[in-house]
Amino acid sequence: MTKAELVSYIAKDCKCSKAMAENVLNSVTHNVSKCLRRKDKITLTGFGTFYVSKRKARTGRNPQTGAEIQIKARNVPRFKPGKQLKDWTQ
Repeated sequence: MTKAELVSYIAKDCKCSKAMAENVLNSVTHNVSKCLRRKDKITLTGFGTFYVSKRKARTGRNPQTGAEIQIKARNVPRFKPGKQLKDWTQ
């Protein structure tokens, strides 16, 4: 599903304009990103939890040359689905 398709679904469900639905979606994604940058955890009961996880430094390989390279430690966004979402997808 594309962003435009999601905006259409939101507009239809909320009986509002596509412009307003897009503003809502943009606000949600912006604020989730902002919270994750602060390393906050966002829990949407029934849907899931967005959080930041620390990935350790590791050794990788350059696929073209096969040479070993060091990959730095970094923070990565994660999502853990809630029970209701898991039940819907089965």
